[in-house]
Amino acid sequence: MERKLSPAARHMARVAAASAATIAAAQQGSMADATVYEQHLAKLYQDRSRLKNISSTQGKVALKKQLLDGYDDYVKGVLESGAGVQDEVFTTIMLWAIDAEQYDQALLMAEYVLEHELKLADRFERPPATMVAEEIATSALNKLKADKPFDLAILEAAEAITRKHDMHDQARAKIHLAIGKARLLAFNEEEVTAESLASLSEAQNHITRAIELHDKCGGKKDLEKIDRLLKKHAEHVESKPGTGETPPASDTDEKPAK
Repeated sequence: MERKLSPAARHMARVAAASAATIAAAQQGSMADATVYEQHLAKLYQDRSRLKNISSTQGKVALKKQLLDGYDDYVKGVLESGAGVQDEVFTTIMLWAIDAEQYDQALLMAEYVLEHELKLADRFERPPATMVAEEIATSALNKLKADKPFDLAILEAAEAITRKHDMHDQARAKIHLAIGKARLLAFNEEEVTAESLASLSEAQNHITRAIELHDKCGGKKDLEKIDRLLKKHAEHVESKPGTGETPPASDTDEKPAK
């Protein structure tokens, strides 16, 4: 079990990490020369050894959820520094946060990693942008396949921060497919509105893009379903898209007799 630090100790850990990152940036070096980094790197190696002793994927994820809190102050300190120096601890914890479904934290870290062009440890074959987009998309697709919802905002944020970065077409297709499927799953035929149809149209765009990038991405049946739904409900909502209100009568409209 992880030993809980006092609020004062956590504050000092955060300040130490921020200071180390700032100094490393000023010296055009890396975090490898900082004592606080070496301490956390040693901890990371110990924790990785614990993870290697677990065969179950679910067991590994459960342990990562427990371990992440021990790096929280270090991560906050690095983010506060804005230094952008190479850091194996930070990049690895970002991936653990994705595995542990702590997506808000993971995306915050991913934005920092991509902005400063940090690299992952050599044991990872895929570059950071690909890892972030593909791993989050895979988690989403697994849930959506079981008809379980996935936070659309997380998927769209992952797509947005990785959009300008190079990656294989199959990986980019996966994030577009996940966004499309999430929007499709959220569509309720019992409560069709202008907004829900607009969202369904967005789903159509994303899945079409996914198929363009990777013909065998698995989105063709979804696209056919979306096409049918859009045609079926095309005349269902007469209000203006995005307002949910009936358009006001124009000056030329015939007025009812008094």
